[in-house]
Amino acid sequence: MTSDKSRRVEIKNEDQTVAAAEVTPLDDPERTVRASLHPGPGRTPPGSRASLVDAVMDQPEVQNSSRLEATVPLGDAESLERLRERTDETVTRSAGSTALVDADIPHASHDEPGQEPDGTASAS
Repeated sequence: MTSDKSRRVEIKNEDQTVAAAEVTPLDDPERTVRASLHPGPGRTPPGSRASLVDAVMDQPEVQNSSRLEATVPLGDAESLERLRERTDETVTRSAGSTALVDADIPHASHDEPGQEPDGTASAS
């Protein structure tokens, strides 16, 4: 599903795109975002696929969502591992030559000084 809300994210090595993704927020009550990750042609430099996952996860559309539905080429262990590191409740299943990933997107806590991690006030 591609819409005018889609964003293309690219990782480049010099002037060549080595990995890319399409990120599309869905209009649903669960605030789901879809991402389709694609390696570039030929051999990709180590770390470029993990960098692509990081770039996708740092997009405002993803940060403002609570669920992620991603497609990754089957066998792309680097991307799948980084997705597991950056998401919660991650479920992966294969579908042909693609791995489908469903996961919760953790939200960074912005704790105020003097607060415990659960948001309660700390005793001074």
